[in-house]
Amino acid sequence: MANIKQQAKRNLTNEKRRLQNAAFKSSVKTAVKSVEAAVANKNLEEAQEALKLACTKLDKALAKGIYHKNFVSRNKSRLAKLLNSLA
Repeated sequence: MANIKQQAKRNLTNEKRRLQNAAFKSSVKTAVKSVEAAVANKNLEEAQEALKLACTKLDKALAKGIYHKNFVSRNKSRLAKLLNSLA
């Protein structure tokens, strides 16, 4: 435990951010999996909607600093490629 009040407060805020980031990462992973599932079921319209949501979530995660830009770019590209394989 920190002896300095400022560091104790910092530890609390770090833990709060960690939990928020973990929750957001989880929602991003769920969105990505929904695109993959829709493509696996060969459901084009559902896959397009899911891709739109997943891209939005990935962009938001990038803006929040949760993910690196190359990670986001790679995932968006991979999902778009997956969707195009259906069409």
